Amino acid sequence: MKPFIIRLLVFAVLWAGYLYEHFQHASKLPLLLFISACAIGVYFFLSITKHPFFLFILIDFLILLEEWLSPLPKNMYVLLLFLYLYVEAIFQLSIKKFRLFTAVTFLFSAIVTLLFQNKEVEWLIAFAIFSAISIVLNEYVYEREEQQEMYERLLGEYRRLKRLNYETERSARLEERTRIARDIHDSVGHKLTALLMQLEMLSICEPKDEYEQLKMLVRDSLEETRQAVKALQTEEIEGISSVLQLIRKLESESHIMVHFTTKQGVLTVKLSNEQNIALYRVIQEALTNAMRHAQSREIFVTLGKSAIGDLEFSIKNRIAEPKPFQFGFGLTNIQKRVKGAGGTVHIFQTDCEFIVQGTIPVKEGFND
Repeated sequence: MKPFIIRLLVFAVLWAGYLYEHFQHASKLPLLLFISACAIGVYFFLSITKHPFFLFILIDFLILLEEWLSPLPKNMYVLLLFLYLYVEAIFQLSIKKFRLFTAVTFLFSAIVTLLFQNKEVEWLIAFAIFSAISIVLNEYVYEREEQQEMYERLLGEYRRLKRLNYETERSARLEERTRIARDIHDSVGHKLTALLMQLEMLSICEPKDEYEQLKMLVRDSLEETRQAVKALQTEEIEGISSVLQLIRKLESESHIMVHFTTKQGVLTVKLSNEQNIALYRVIQEALTNAMRHAQSREIFVTLGKSAIGDLEFSIKNRIAEPKPFQFGFGLTNIQKRVKGAGGTVHIFQTDCEFIVQGTIPVKEGFND
C-alpha cells in the first residue's frame, strides 16, 4: 500500500505543477480544477482494477482536454505527466494493450499539438521516439514477468517432486523396517518363547539354579527383542528433532532462512505419535506455503508451551502488501491436521505478516 501512496502523491504533485501553469486563466480555472480532480480520482483506481487500460486512456484524455481548454506553449509539466503515465503503463499493461495505448496517446497528442500548440513538430517527433522506446521496454518487462512466472512454476514443481521423492523413499524405508520387525518377531521372538517354555518344563522336572538363570536370560532377551521390534515399527524421528531436520533440509535445498525459536519448557514436552506427525506436517505445510507465496526469504518458526501445558506453534513470514488469500490444499490440510490432533489453528494476515498459529493439546501420560 505504501508504494502506491507514494506514486499517487508524485502524480498529484506533477498535476499540481501542471495546474499552476494555468492559474493565469482565471475564467477557466473552476473547470480545470474539476478535470484535475477527476484525473487524480481515476489514477487512484488504477491499483485496484484488473483492467486498467481504459483508465489510462481516460487520464490521457483528461490531460489533453485541459490542453485543449487552456493551451500553453512548451509546458514542461505536460511532458512529465505523460512520461510518468507511460512508466506506469509499461509495468501494468500487456504488450498488445500497451501498443494500443501508445497509438491512441500519440494520435491525441498529435491532434492537440498540430491544432493548438503552434505546430511544435519537434516535440511530437521526440514524443514518437519515446513511445517507440517505451514499447520495447514494455515487451522486455512483460517477457521478464513471463520468465519469472515460468520459473516459479518450475520451482514449485521441482519442490513437489522433491517432496514426493522424499516421501517415496521414506515409505520404502518404513516398509522395509516393518518387514524386518515382523521377521524378527516371527522368527527370533517365537524361538525365544519356545526356548523359555522348554526351560520351564525342564525346571519343573528337574529344579536347578542353572535353569532359573537361563530362564532369566531368555526373558531379558525376549524383552530386548520386543523393544527392538517396537523401535523398528515407530517413526525414524519424532517431536522437535523431526522439525529440526525438516528446517535443515528446506534451508539447504530452497535457500531460505528459517528463524527457529523454542521457548522455555517446550523441549520437555512429550508428544504422542499422532501429535508428532501433526506438528511435523503442520510446520511442513506452513513452510511450503510461505516459500510459494511470500516475497521474503525469511520465515519465523516459534514453538512454546502454554500455561496449561499445551504445545503452541507459530509460523510467520513477511509480505509486501496484504492481499486476499484463499484456503487451498495446503492451508486446508493444516486445519485438518490440527483438528485431528484435537487442537486449534488460526490463519490470518496483518499489514506486514502472514501468520499460522495454533495449539496442540498434550495428552495426559505424555507430559510428565
